[in-house]
Amino acid sequence: MKQTVLKLFLIVLFLPTFFSQGKTIRVACVGNSITYGAGIANRDKNSYPAQLQYYLGEGYEVKNFGVSATTLLSKGDYPYITTNEYKESKSVNPDIVLIKLGTNDSKPQNWKFKDNFKENYNSLIESYRNLPSKPRIIILTPVRCFLAPESNIKAELISKDIRQMVEDVAWENKLDIINLFNIFGDKWDETLLPDKLHPSSIGAGIMAKKISSYLLSINSNQKADTNIDGKPFNFHGHQGYDFTVDGINCKIVVPKNEAKGKPWVLRARFWGHEPQTDIDLLEKGFHIAYCDVADLYGSDKAVKRWNSFYKYMTKLGFNKKVVLEGMSRGGLIVYNWASRNPEKVACIYADAPVMDIKSWPMGKGKSEGSAADTKLMMEAYGFSNPDETIKWEKNPLNHASIMAKHNIPIIHVVGDIDETVPVDENTGIFVDKMKKYGKDILVIHKPNVGHHPHSLSNPEPIVDFILNSMNIHINYCTIAVPGNEFRSAAGWTEGSEWHSVSQDIENSLENRKLDLLLLGNSITQGWGGNRKAVTYKPGKTAMDKMFGENRWETAGISGDRTQNLLWRIRHCNYNRCQPKVVVIAIGVNNLVSGQNSAEDTAEGIIAVSKEAVSQFPDSRIILLGLFPSGKEKDSEVRKKCDKIHSILGETPVDGVEYINPSQWFLDKEGNIDDAFYSKDYIHFTEKGYQLVAEKLRDII
Repeated sequence: MKQTVLKLFLIVLFLPTFFSQGKTIRVACVGNSITYGAGIANRDKNSYPAQLQYYLGEGYEVKNFGVSATTLLSKGDYPYITTNEYKESKSVNPDIVLIKLGTNDSKPQNWKFKDNFKENYNSLIESYRNLPSKPRIIILTPVRCFLAPESNIKAELISKDIRQMVEDVAWENKLDIINLFNIFGDKWDETLLPDKLHPSSIGAGIMAKKISSYLLSINSNQKADTNIDGKPFNFHGHQGYDFTVDGINCKIVVPKNEAKGKPWVLRARFWGHEPQTDIDLLEKGFHIAYCDVADLYGSDKAVKRWNSFYKYMTKLGFNKKVVLEGMSRGGLIVYNWASRNPEKVACIYADAPVMDIKSWPMGKGKSEGSAADTKLMMEAYGFSNPDETIKWEKNPLNHASIMAKHNIPIIHVVGDIDETVPVDENTGIFVDKMKKYGKDILVIHKPNVGHHPHSLSNPEPIVDFILNSMNIHINYCTIAVPGNEFRSAAGWTEGSEWHSVSQDIENSLENRKLDLLLLGNSITQGWGGNRKAVTYKPGKTAMDKMFGENRWETAGISGDRTQNLLWRIRHCNYNRCQPKVVVIAIGVNNLVSGQNSAEDTAEGIIAVSKEAVSQFPDSRIILLGLFPSGKEKDSEVRKKCDKIHSILGETPVDGVEYINPSQWFLDKEGNIDDAFYSKDYIHFTEKGYQLVAEKLRDII
C-alpha cells in the first residue's frame, strides 16, 4: 500500500515538467506583509514563498512579490497596485499567480472604501489575466488573526466580511481558491503567530505546505465534470449546484480539478455547518454531495433515499466507494446506511454522532433528549409506542460487527463534556464494541468542549485520515525540505534559526576526520559536541569520556523530522568529515506533532537511511530508528514507536545496521525509567545520555 502511495506521489511530482514540456513553472506570490515575511528570521529562506520553493522543487521558480502594509483597495492608504513589486510580478510573465490580500483593508481608514473591494479585486485579476503567459490565478483566503478588537487591523472583519468577499470574487471569476483561514486553528499559538497577526517561520511553513499540496495536485489537469443540471450556488468560492433526485432535494459542490477515481463525500445533517473539512477535501479533488434526509433519523425511509442517490451518483461515474460524513443525528443515517451497504463505504467521519436513539433523542441516559425529536423519530421509524423504540436493536451501536467485518476506516470527533450526545453512551460504547471485534477506530477528543462546536477549526487530522483511508495522500515524511525552527529555547544561541544552526553544523565538520557522527533531532543535538550555536549540551561529558574529545560530532537539530534530516544529508556534504561510523536516530517529532502515522514516519526513516548509504559510501551506518517516547508501555505514542520499530525490523536497508534501542530505557514493567528521561518522556537526562554513550561504545 505504501509503495502505491509513493508511486502516486512521484507521478504527481513529475507531472509539472511533463505538462510544461521541460519549462520551469514561474510562480508569483502577490500579497502584503504575510507574503513578504515580516518579522520572520532569515526571511529570504523562511517566508512562505521561500519555503514553497523547497516543497515544489526544481521544476518551479517561486518569487516573493509581497509588500508590507499594502491594501487590495485602490483608494486604501497603500494600494498594492502602486508598488514596484506589482509591476515586477507582471514583468516576469508568471505561469501561476498566488494572490493574498485583504488583511490591511480592514483598517478603518481603508474599510470606508469597502464597496470598491470586489471591483478592485476584479481589476487586479484582469491585469494578470491579460499577461502573455495567461497565468493560472489562485486566490488565497485571509489568514485568521487574533488581534484585540481595539487593534487597527480588525480580526472580525477579516473573519466575516473580507473572507466572504474574497470567496465571492473567486466564485464569480471561476478561479481556484485555497482556504488559509483555518490553518492555525481558532486559538492563538504564539509559536505560529508571535504577534497574533504575522506567521513565524514555522507558521509560514504550514502555509507553504498547504499551498504546495494544492499546486502539485492541480497539475493533474483533470477538470471536474459533474454532468448535473442544477441551480448554481457559491460554496466558499467553489461551484455548487442544487438539484433533485426522485423529487428529493440534493446538492453537490464541485472541485476545480477532481482527484483520480472521482472520489466524493456524502454528507448527512447538517449541510454547510462547520464546513472546513469539506472545503479542504474540495481542494484535494473531492466532490461534496448531500441528499436531504432531514427528520428521518436514519430510518428505513432515509436509507432508501440514500440508496437511490448513491445509484444516481455512481451512474454518473463517481467512485463506487463513498466517504460518509455525519454530525450529531447525522450519525444515525451514516451508520444505518453503511450497515446495509458496507461494500460501498470508503470510510466514515462522524462528529459527536448519535449512536443510540435511547441516548438521544429519547433521553433515557444522561442526555435530556428532545421530546419533539422523539415524536418525529418514532413516526419516521413507524414505532407505535416508546417500549418498541427502546427494544430496537438496529442502532448504530448494533452495527459494530458489520463495520469490523468489512474493515471500514472510522474516525470520530467528540467533545468530552457533551451533554446532548454523551460520549460514554455513544462513541465510548461503540469503541468498546469495535475493540471486542479486534478493530480500533480513531477518536479525536476535544477537552472541555460540549456538543458544539462540531469538527476541528483546523481539519487537517480529519482530512489526512480520509486521504489515508483512500490511499491517495502524499507522505511528507519522505519529501526533503529544510526545517523552519527559530526559537532560542530550542537550545541555540540567541537569534539563531534553522538555517544558521544548519550552517553551524557544517562549520563544525570542516577540516576534521571523525570516528563518529550522530544524525538526528533535539535528542541528538543534546550531545552538543563542538558546535558553537548549541547552548545546551547535557550529553557532551559522557560522549567525550567514551569516544574522546574531538573524535565525534553531533549533527542534530531541535525540531527536525525525517524530511528535514533527509534534506540536510542530501545538501550539506556531511561526508566532509569522513566519519568511520554514522548513527541515525530520527522520527519522534513526526509522531508527537500528531501529523504523521507510524507507517509514514517509518517510510521517512527508511528514506533517510537510504540517503545516508548514498552520501556516506565509506562509513558504517547504524540505524537506531527512534528512541522510545511515552512513559507507559500502552501509551498511544509508545504504541506508534513500537509499530515503527516493527516496520524497520521487517524492512532492512542494504548497508544499514538496524538496532532497536527501546529496551535500554525500560523497567521490568515495560515503562520508561524516570532516571533516563525528562518529564516530557522525549528528552534524556544526563544519566540517559550516559546510558546511550555506553551502549554505542559497546556496539561500535
